[in-house]
Amino acid sequence: MGIREEVYYEGGPHVGDLIINLLIGLTIIGLPLAIGAIVRALWLRYRITTRRISVTGGWRGRDRTDVIYSEIVKVAKVPRGIGLWGDMVLTLRDGSRLELRALPKFREISAYINEKVTTKNPQASAVKDR
Repeated sequence: MGIREEVYYEGGPHVGDLIINLLIGLTIIGLPLAIGAIVRALWLRYRITTRRISVTGGWRGRDRTDVIYSEIVKVAKVPRGIGLWGDMVLTLRDGSRLELRALPKFREISAYINEKVTTKNPQASAVKDR
């Protein structure tokens, strides 16, 4: 009998990211930002569990990335949207990075991820605020 995987968070990016970028998209210069926000809102999904972080995205949600906590060596977070949502970058052992954009409840999720990372990988760096 294996360890049961429990979901901590499952969902898409914060709706505020879409709203702000749609407003910015009313200008010609902001149009690419609005298109990016629409694509994120349609197809980007996060699933954070007791065992892993899964990010599904890309065109029509066809790309999926799974990361286990022991592979994470550094976690950095940046608040966005007056602190209602934020971006998080996870640096992995092999030097690659996984970016979590427009993450709702990012402070709570960051604390949860950091707790799991320090349990599974004690030499990992603590969460950094920019």
